Amino acid sequence: MPDDDLPETFHVTTDEQLRAVSNLTRHRIMAVLRFEPATITQIAERLGLAKGSSSYHVRLLERAGLVKVVRTRKVRGVTERYYAMVARSIELPDPGEGGPDLLMRHAVADLEESPAGGERHVRMAHLRLTEEQFAELGARLEALADEYRELSDPSLPDASLVFALFHPARGTQAVGHAR
Repeated sequence: MPDDDLPETFHVTTDEQLRAVSNLTRHRIMAVLRFEPATITQIAERLGLAKGSSSYHVRLLERAGLVKVVRTRKVRGVTERYYAMVARSIELPDPGEGGPDLLMRHAVADLEESPAGGERHVRMAHLRLTEEQFAELGARLEALADEYRELSDPSLPDASLVFALFHPARGTQAVGHAR
């Protein structure tokens, strides 16, 4: 499906939308629909879900306005619906201080379930940066993610990129060593 007409970003603004994206199964369904439309059956097969469970979660996402039916076709007298994302990306509200970051929780869950022995690149680095360096690094990471998203080919295997650049809470910052 050409996604040239898709909005770049959908902003989650309601409690119903936030509840919909908070569920790990629905997060994974949205990942399936990120590059191409799929039916309930295709989603269920791809994620190893029962069709009834897949249907339930897709209905909740549709009701919240996060996915939509993009085409239908008749198959042996039954109307088959193809669902797709409503935008190229979903932006969640800031969780606020001390609140759970749902995106990072989902990313960690996906990472933990990735195939054992598969190629992974996971790294954490503690940095000390000026505000200008911090802003520049954030912009470079976002540009790199956007560049590779444009190169994505639905026929290739999925790969997930997650990054977080943030200032840690005051109590967790490393203390400089005096020399």
